[in-house]
Amino acid sequence: MEKRRLGFLEIWNMSFGYLGIQMGFALQNANASRILQIFGADVHSLSWFWIIAPLMGLIVQPIIGHYSDNTWTRFGRRKPFFLAGALLASIGLVLMPQADIFISLMPALWVGAGFLMIMDASFNIAMEPFRALVADNLRSDQRTLGFSVQTALIGFGAVIGSVLPYVITKWFGISNERIGDSVPLNLTLSFIIGAVILVISILVTVLTTKEYTPEEMEAFEKAAEPEVEAIKPKLTDIFKDFAKMPLTMRQLSWVQFFSWFGLFGMWVFTTPAIAQHIYGLSINDSSSNEYQNAGDWVGILFGVYNAVSAIFAFCLPFIAAKLGRKLTHSISLFIGGLGLLSIYIMPNEDWVVVSMVAVGIAWASILSMPYAILAGSISPKKMGVYMGIFNFFIVIPQIVNALIGSPIVKYVYNGNAIYAIMTSGVSFIIAALLVSRVKDVDDLKSKEIL
Repeated sequence: MEKRRLGFLEIWNMSFGYLGIQMGFALQNANASRILQIFGADVHSLSWFWIIAPLMGLIVQPIIGHYSDNTWTRFGRRKPFFLAGALLASIGLVLMPQADIFISLMPALWVGAGFLMIMDASFNIAMEPFRALVADNLRSDQRTLGFSVQTALIGFGAVIGSVLPYVITKWFGISNERIGDSVPLNLTLSFIIGAVILVISILVTVLTTKEYTPEEMEAFEKAAEPEVEAIKPKLTDIFKDFAKMPLTMRQLSWVQFFSWFGLFGMWVFTTPAIAQHIYGLSINDSSSNEYQNAGDWVGILFGVYNAVSAIFAFCLPFIAAKLGRKLTHSISLFIGGLGLLSIYIMPNEDWVVVSMVAVGIAWASILSMPYAILAGSISPKKMGVYMGIFNFFIVIPQIVNALIGSPIVKYVYNGNAIYAIMTSGVSFIIAALLVSRVKDVDDLKSKEIL
């Protein structure tokens, strides 16, 4: 028994919810540091607040993966999870920039960090089943295309989320200035709009996508592994599955470690790095209007790399068919590393756009190639839990960076956040070199005719 070949529109709708998820994620990535600084965090402690994100992924994704593998409802296997995650994430998006309204209960900084935790946990509830859904519904010869379409939608959503505060100010005249200790109105409105689009986009996927029935999935599993005896799964199996992870997954773990170590450093420190290195501001200028302008420009820069990733994602299946997934991913990571390193020599903020074009190429590959390589090495019945376990190698490097990033910036780099960005560039290049060690199980199948 074989899965049917899906049309492009079906593949598009299946991942459309990622548009809203990544829009919310981009709003968080581009603006969380600025919001936390407004509420009282200093640049040396930013990465410690950001540790919330990878911790939530470490805890939530394997558990959600396990239960989404083994929970069947009238609404489907994966869909109930990302719908619930979207609703919870929308609450966090609306309330995080308005944390100061709870100041009578506790400091706004801690309330804001709490809503950041809610957002991150909810994004993880929504994201993991989306990865598994693509692997569930697509034949092996369509997986590269499926994950590439998902990457394109991630890029489009991230572009909208990244540039929204800037657009609201420049096009509609909404103020980006702080009033006291409150978040600028353009940011607050951006987060509310992001919450609405998140829920709508998830509903598009829920209402247009059909999942295979349990009986059909069992038939696919038997066809793939006819000798495997059915055993009732338990939550504690996650630990056994971790110990028995495929060789390809172990090899990819190191690539993921250095890729996401670099990404985390970029997300946390780009705003202070651009403000200091490009705009010539000091650490103590975070409350100035010029710093807010720098923050809005970082949103544009993040929008650029996400726009490039959305476009480049459509090229990846064709490039991978010619060069192979491994070489495609290695080259992309190397280009991204050079892009981050180039920020140091850029003469002004406009030139940093060029650097972000290179980062966008790496980002597109990071979001698709490792998953396309991994999917071919995983049993269909373990797709969800292994996609969740694979997230360990995304969140652990972020936790490491969160713990050591701020002290390094403070004590080694003397508060110069631009060197944290340089470290991220070097990390990308190390990841590019490590790709050569990875075994792509169905590399021949990836050379599909599209």
